[in-house]
Amino acid sequence: MATFRRYSPLPGFGLSLGYTIFYLSLIVLIPLSAVGSKTIGMGWEAFWSAVSNPRVVASYQLSFGASLLAAAVNVVFGLVFAWVLVRYRFPGKGLVDALVDLPFALPTAVAGIALSTIYAENGAIGGLFAEHGVEIAYTPKGVVLALVFIGLPFVVRTVQPVLADLEKEVEEAAAGLGASRWQTFVRIILPHVLPALLTGFAMAFARAVGEYGSVIFIAGNVPLVSEITPLMIITKLEQYDYEGATAVASVMLVISFILLLVINALQGWMQNRYSKGA
Repeated sequence: MATFRRYSPLPGFGLSLGYTIFYLSLIVLIPLSAVGSKTIGMGWEAFWSAVSNPRVVASYQLSFGASLLAAAVNVVFGLVFAWVLVRYRFPGKGLVDALVDLPFALPTAVAGIALSTIYAENGAIGGLFAEHGVEIAYTPKGVVLALVFIGLPFVVRTVQPVLADLEKEVEEAAAGLGASRWQTFVRIILPHVLPALLTGFAMAFARAVGEYGSVIFIAGNVPLVSEITPLMIITKLEQYDYEGATAVASVMLVISFILLLVINALQGWMQNRYSKGA
């Protein structure tokens, strides 16, 4: 009796897994292990002195705090953007859809210069806020603004296909059963898109934590106020303090990995919960 083997265009599991591990090691694991090995050779006192400097601690607070806040803002407005692009037809929709991807294609330095020019005190938009005593450019607010700009496409492009798969009939059925718009959103739409929202949040946060080019121009780089961690690493490298730079980078790496691990675990839990509920 003839047996049929499932056809796969890729090599078998063993060979594919070997290629995957090799590529991952070459691109990710080996460079990261080099950072760790450089840090281990410092000694505890030198390491602690490098990572507990007040300027470095302030940069951690700004980088991670601004990244989390920007990712949260992008979750809200990214969902609105994706909803409009999926559910409505309007003139210029193709242009708006293309503009969402602009932060992907635009050089980060160009984005930073444009944002700092527009939102400075003498800028077109910054001047309006300055009249009311609100400064955006060269403050932590400017850092959050830049991170929102570069992180929005991650949420929109993650949520958009999920919303496209959600049939309108489901919402119409909920409305027909007497559900209000808020109840339909909370009980029908939100559970469907929540895993995708968490994925977009994680991607936007990961991009924001390591962002440098678009932030450096609008941040102002005021010590203890608007210095981001990537700037501190670059500064130490320019001073030939390679061990200090790797120490700061290793702390940033560990904190980022823990936060992403928590977000991914939450995403998996939400997926299992709603799949069982379905």
